[in-house]
Amino acid sequence: MSTTVPTYHQLDLDAEGFLQKPEQWNEDIAREIAAENGIALTDAHWKVVRFMRDRFLSTGNAPTIRTLGKESGVSVKELYLLFPKAPAKLAAKIGGIPKPHGCI
Repeated sequence: MSTTVPTYHQLDLDAEGFLQKPEQWNEDIAREIAAENGIALTDAHWKVVRFMRDRFLSTGNAPTIRTLGKESGVSVKELYLLFPKAPAKLAAKIGGIPKPHGCI
């Protein structure tokens, strides 16, 4: 019986599984990471993931949960429904960017 290593695990990852090179990211990788975390990406998920990536790529910093709730158009309450337990951290991971500062 052979097992296939998911594409995501063949990329440059840190100890927590965040991509080290955001340029390696694509939407297929995002779907793979989301699936590993029990998430089927909807339009609302993509809105947050794209906001996270755009903010990181333009500023060099991943937005925090507070920034997401204020600026993404998705409330903090909805963020927790979309990305349970750690919305900013999980959305960043799915978006192929580093973990936001302040995330445990």
